[in-house]
Amino acid sequence: MSGLSVEETLDLWSSSLGDVKARMRVLFTQDRVAASAGQFLDGLLGDERRKTGWMRAEAAGDRGPWRQQAILGRVPWNADALRDIVRAYALETLADPDAVLVLDETGFLKQGHASCGVARQYTGSAGKITNCQIGVFASYVSRHGHAFIDRALYLPKTWADDPERRHKTHVPQEHGFATKPAIARAMIERALAAGVPFSWVAADSVYGVGDIEMALRRASKGYVLGVSAKHAFNSWGKPYAVGGAAKDIAADLPLDAWSRLSAGTGTKGERLHDWSYIELADLDAEEFGAASSEVWTRGLLIRRNIADGELAFFSTWCPQGTPMEDLVRVEGHRWAIEDSFETAKNELGLDHNETRSWHGWHRHVSLVMLAFAMMAVIRHHANVAPPPKTMRHPLRLN
Repeated sequence: MSGLSVEETLDLWSSSLGDVKARMRVLFTQDRVAASAGQFLDGLLGDERRKTGWMRAEAAGDRGPWRQQAILGRVPWNADALRDIVRAYALETLADPDAVLVLDETGFLKQGHASCGVARQYTGSAGKITNCQIGVFASYVSRHGHAFIDRALYLPKTWADDPERRHKTHVPQEHGFATKPAIARAMIERALAAGVPFSWVAADSVYGVGDIEMALRRASKGYVLGVSAKHAFNSWGKPYAVGGAAKDIAADLPLDAWSRLSAGTGTKGERLHDWSYIELADLDAEEFGAASSEVWTRGLLIRRNIADGELAFFSTWCPQGTPMEDLVRVEGHRWAIEDSFETAKNELGLDHNETRSWHGWHRHVSLVMLAFAMMAVIRHHANVAPPPKTMRHPLRLN
């Protein structure tokens, strides 16, 4: 944070923390409960490596974790209302019409089988099938910074169809089984309904085809969505005709179809890959029920690893004439949610939730999202360049 002095930075932290506590005060009917929620937030932002109930209680000066646990359990309050508060708070600072909404998931490793949604399932967090919960998240990424604005616990079908397990973990009646793409689409629809400004959606191959594409086309939003190597593409009305699986199309591309571009700056410098982009067809947005009458282009974007030649494929939708560099930039924004997961787990205790219930998971994660959004807002304001200093002319003595 280079724009402020140490004193100014501390003042910014203090005022920001007071602001977010005041915003979530409306969720609680009693002052003492609101104070406990504020102490919960303090614990998430504290230096303790493990953000467990005992650790948060010790930081708050409590004799035991009961008040901290009550915030996640028996005290009545609405986690979805906090989610909406987080979204509104983050957008006050991060909003930009060219922003990218990034969808992804992360795993929460668990022992046993009692925690809501836990099952043996694949998670990229561990790189294997293991006992875990899966959370689906939406991150808002703009030139001002990035923050989570939505989240949902994935409920496997074995859980959704088991009345006893649902009852024990307090799963609301209205929440049945939903695929991860269906969860992501609901997040997109919530963002659209709330008037969230964004122009693009980026996601990996778990979310890359189907209803999400159609929903974004109707909303006149561009996308760069991962697809499998076997996904079929066909072109029409374009000079370079293609048809077949994405991997076969890539294999037939001439050498001059590839360009080395950066998808953004990472921890080790520019994230360079070889890229190729094929325009498949120009389509009138009105054909998909969009209010816009613009012409949009459906395409295939291919990324090739410089070191080992590994390929990744993306279905794209963008206004006609959009250069490949813009699509590469959008795809590169996916690093932000990966960075967010790492930061939220290592520094804010995203995966330190000790509750077993549905609402306990959503409450804990929503509080972490608020802490993360506060850090993003502070980082933005602290890095704003200070106004240029004006030179004062020395006094002239006559």
